[in-house]
Amino acid sequence: STGAVKMQPKAEELKFVTKNDGYVHIHPSSVNYQTRHFESPYLVYHEKIKTSHVFIRDCSMVSVYPLVLLGGGQVHMQLLKGDFVISLDDGWIRFVAASHQVAELVKELRCELDQLLQDKIKNPSMDLCMCPRGSRIIGMIVKLVTTQ
Repeated sequence: STGAVKMQPKAEELKFVTKNDGYVHIHPSSVNYQTRHFESPYLVYHEKIKTSHVFIRDCSMVSVYPLVLLGGGQVHMQLLKGDFVISLDDGWIRFVAASHQVAELVKELRCELDQLLQDKIKNPSMDLCMCPRGSRIIGMIVKLVTTQ
């Protein structure tokens, strides 16, 4: 047969985009440097350095739901060209939701989690797993993240 097969990029060719720095590369000393394919296009990282390029170290792939539920900033939802879009970081990161209901549920779950964490900060001795509201929210997040 004939045709072209898409090749995985070489480690030094793989790059990601950040809001402030544009393209960044995974640092050669990172354990993920030789990883040529990530299931999700999103990474979180601990350290960013600039030498010949801007590099990130101590990075991990993160999928959509953990990013939406645990990422910083406000979660917004809007209708764009018939799709319900969930956005983070003032619209810089966007996800298309399967439906309006899914978008609303994810946004509401994030609000509930934020409120639960605020309650925990106010009352550090509160056991989130023993609290009925806390255990329901945590259980739903665990189920969502593990079954996506």
